[in-house]
Amino acid sequence: MYSGGNARMYDALREHAGSVTILSPSWSLAEPVRRLMHELPVGLNLRLRWRLHLALASFAAATVRRELRKQRFDALFCAYSLQSLGGLRPPYPIVTAFTSDATNSVFRASELGAMHGTRFFGQVMDPWIETRERRILRQVDLLLWPSEWIKNAAEARYGLSPDASRLVPWGANIPAPAPRAVPQDLRPGQPVRLLFVGRAWMAKGGPLAVEVTRALRARGVDAKLTVIGCHPDGYDADDAVEMVGHLDKSVPEDAAKLARAYETAHFFLMPSHETYGFAFCEASAHGVPSLCLRVSGVPVRDGVNGHTFRPGTPPAEFAETVVGFQTDPDGYHALCLSTRKEYETRLNWDSWGRAVANQLREKVDALSEVTTLKYARRAPRSVRART
Repeated sequence: MYSGGNARMYDALREHAGSVTILSPSWSLAEPVRRLMHELPVGLNLRLRWRLHLALASFAAATVRRELRKQRFDALFCAYSLQSLGGLRPPYPIVTAFTSDATNSVFRASELGAMHGTRFFGQVMDPWIETRERRILRQVDLLLWPSEWIKNAAEARYGLSPDASRLVPWGANIPAPAPRAVPQDLRPGQPVRLLFVGRAWMAKGGPLAVEVTRALRARGVDAKLTVIGCHPDGYDADDAVEMVGHLDKSVPEDAAKLARAYETAHFFLMPSHETYGFAFCEASAHGVPSLCLRVSGVPVRDGVNGHTFRPGTPPAEFAETVVGFQTDPDGYHALCLSTRKEYETRLNWDSWGRAVANQLREKVDALSEVTTLKYARRAPRSVRART
């Protein structure tokens, strides 16, 4: 998973669910194919990954079955790894759980998928892929979706059971920052600081973020955009844009720079096309409202932790929203407070871990009762010996 999500899930499950064992990711005899796929150019890798995963699911499932035989587990949790559940025959009763911000078929049918198009290979394979997805997902005990978008889309597309399909938002991949004593001030005539954090400049909406900044400056607002994570060609630092480049969260100095960038920002501006976006959770952790596109599962709720705009919204409309908050300091203050609350109550890994652990225990207890009853019915009746 991206941005350290797997590590955060692992830590949260260990904290709240108990002992966690990481199983081998090997594809057994197909392992060379998996490694070759990850060496492909990014664009080709993304097109092939989901399809190849399900086409070779039996190899991944065989590895999982061998791993499960080594000891007895209560639950099998798969992050993104739908292929590990394809055709899996566990050696004993076990609860299965899966989480992902998208599936191949849901993504392909979405507005985001339409932007990428489908080539002949995909047109041939995708009906079969969707059938496989439906068969696997309907057999999983717990489907833990991070957004309403993927939850609703998956339920409608695959006909999933409401008992299995649950909403559990993912969290911010940073240590929890202390809440601000006083939110950032925003008033007419004061500078406006915008923040963009992302490596994929085009996919994250970098050009539009720059246009929004310039639209604000054209209105006489002293706006500046700080860009962290990339330094795209053709964009040089000037009065409107500051290019910081890549920062490594594992390096204390870089982590401090990133935290400082959030602390001094008035808005997190990232009009991206993506199925979730951990950076929005991080902005909420710092009490910084987000301005983004209303697409897929981006974890921003209008008036709660930011504002969303329909795709194709002109930069001037983004700018108008910012100016509106400049003239309403109390409204901006309230938005900052509700943004932080959204992080504290929903967009953090501790909340995710508690919710997932509770739901896993619920399913494990139910399975235990069924298994006990099943074996009780099979047990032979006692027979009195005659002498």
